Amino acid sequence: MGRLFGTDGARGVAITELTCEMAMQIGRAAALVLTKEAKHRAKIFIGKDTRISSDILEAALCAGICSVGAEAVKLGVVPTPAVAYLVRTHGADAGVMISASHNSVEFNGIKLFAATGYKLPDATEEEIEALILDHPEKIELQSDIRVGAISEYTNAKEDYISYLAGCVATDCSGIRVALDCANGSSSTTAEELFTRLGAEVHMLSASPDGTNINKNCGSTHMENLMAYVKEHDCDLGLAFDGDADRCLAVDENGALVDGDKIIAICAQALQQEGKLKKDTAVVTVMTNLGFFHFAKANQIDAKATKVGDRYVLEEMLAGGYNIGGEQSGHIIFLDEATTGDGELSGIKLLEILKKSGKKMSEVASLMETFPQVLYNVTIQPQKKGLWQDDADIAAMIEKYTAILGENGRILVRESGTEPLIRVMVEGKDAAQIETAAQAITEQVKIFAAS
Repeated sequence: MGRLFGTDGARGVAITELTCEMAMQIGRAAALVLTKEAKHRAKIFIGKDTRISSDILEAALCAGICSVGAEAVKLGVVPTPAVAYLVRTHGADAGVMISASHNSVEFNGIKLFAATGYKLPDATEEEIEALILDHPEKIELQSDIRVGAISEYTNAKEDYISYLAGCVATDCSGIRVALDCANGSSSTTAEELFTRLGAEVHMLSASPDGTNINKNCGSTHMENLMAYVKEHDCDLGLAFDGDADRCLAVDENGALVDGDKIIAICAQALQQEGKLKKDTAVVTVMTNLGFFHFAKANQIDAKATKVGDRYVLEEMLAGGYNIGGEQSGHIIFLDEATTGDGELSGIKLLEILKKSGKKMSEVASLMETFPQVLYNVTIQPQKKGLWQDDADIAAMIEKYTAILGENGRILVRESGTEPLIRVMVEGKDAAQIETAAQAITEQVKIFAAS
């Protein structure tokens, strides 16, 4: 990870950690780096989620962008993938999304997109970081008529909805779907999109007030959606996160259908239609063992990357693959989008369900999920990376790796977006993996407290 940017942009507690000054500096540096080849006055699109701090950071970003002579075009509250789509189709030189995704309201973040609609590679982010942290004197401010202007593009939501609706050719009438919008960005687009496809739509957590984003709702809190789907006899439920680049589902019985299963369902559908490029799906090291068993049984090659959608995307682009994603529901359909898109994932699932004529539980039964335990341990910033050299942690991991053998695995890693060490253990024996996870987590806690 970089000095400012993690695996998914710059992120921190809004205003005190991710300050207005930092947002302004990111706006300036990003405008200069991302538009240095432009022979015209550069134009940068800015989207945001529903957090109370998003307006403040938007103002700071716009000020930074315009202070170096670029134009700032505000898209309003839109999903992150809408920014990616609009940048690449409307002639913008770059895009910015203000969001901390699935994190709680006190956090916010800044995600950057190139003119192609793709998130930035490490090298470009490092160039922006260097300009801010090492050579701020190289940031040349403009004055007089050379400063940029701020404008608004009011058709952003409609353009995005129309595009997604065109990605599904199937009439989905007759399907009852519950949508949990996490009181976030999809609150502005999901109802219209799914209604346009013919579905009977039930809306949950779609009344953002600036303070309730991801609060006991959305893809990080599935309980309400699970209960609602069963109680109201829906065919399925879909839950998005704060900026709608993730989607998780529940079947008609209220059982979770996570990102691994959604990828499996969509990959198999593509394969059956002869559209799964190189018969490959790209996943991460956190993907459930059950997915790899499913892939092997169905002659699908499962490529595993480091955790983070950027690494999934890099592998997809390098190998020429068209589907990939994460257990968290961040799924990339590269034939239609340049980044993870929760609503696109949702309508793909809807289409598959309609075509199959089956219940969601039947569709999701194609993959067995192995028991998996995940614990998080908070660490201080100065200890990041050091735990890997701790002999006691290494010994504990080695001990339980031997015990689990081929029937399980252990993965200990740092979060790319939060100050956490994640301990993940999975295998066929639920009691065995719980014991292993608790023992390793306790050892990590000892290190964190030392």
